[in-house]
Amino acid sequence: MTPLLTTRGLSRSFGGLKAVDKVDFDVMPGEIRAVIGPNGAGKTTFVSLICGRIGADAGRIDFDGQDITDLPAYQRVRKGIAYTFQITSVFAKLSAYDNVALAVQRSMLDTPDARQSSKALRGKVMEALRRTGLEDRADAQAGTLSYGHQRLLEVAMGLALKPRLLILDEPTQGLSDAEIVDFIALIREIAKTATVLLIEHNMQVVMQLAHRVSVFEAGRMIADDTPDAIRENPVVQHAYLGDGPDE
Repeated sequence: MTPLLTTRGLSRSFGGLKAVDKVDFDVMPGEIRAVIGPNGAGKTTFVSLICGRIGADAGRIDFDGQDITDLPAYQRVRKGIAYTFQITSVFAKLSAYDNVALAVQRSMLDTPDARQSSKALRGKVMEALRRTGLEDRADAQAGTLSYGHQRLLEVAMGLALKPRLLILDEPTQGLSDAEIVDFIALIREIAKTATVLLIEHNMQVVMQLAHRVSVFEAGRMIADDTPDAIRENPVVQHAYLGDGPDE
């Protein structure tokens, strides 16, 4: 099977800091891939390079066999890459419905679908809200939602784009235990029709969801394996999990 997403030698520096350092990475279609690592390891910079929020200093990014390294972010969205931010970026004064509708409309500017009917648009929006458990909050002002529900609203905004690759940055941050259980079920449902790449600090979520786990440290990917293998990897234990042998 051909990877949906590939990076080769992907690098980005900020001054003298190598935030992402020559990373080779492959994600297969339908996979749930987790990216973990300590704070400052380069995880968010890495996915920001993939979605086009920042440009690479070196290396290449291929999506579905096409070189997208130099494409702007909006063109990557149209190719099927959706990204939710680590820090909530909803429009606080708009309703939950309008936030999702705006995401859909912005993604379709200058496309054949841009003139779709309001009925079709509403169908996409409400489906995304329903899948994230926010259907009954469609009319609520986004800024009045709890932080956890704002996180779910961002996921709904991504889902409404019908992505082939959904990138989630710390999606369970601010969610209650019950909401995390629902979130795990949601991601498993999403993975039936899309590929999921998530940055996540909650290791229980990672171990329950991920088919493979990639571990970053100091801008480099130091391990890439199944959850069980990652759990037993002494290098990962020392660098991130904190229970490795003393030196």
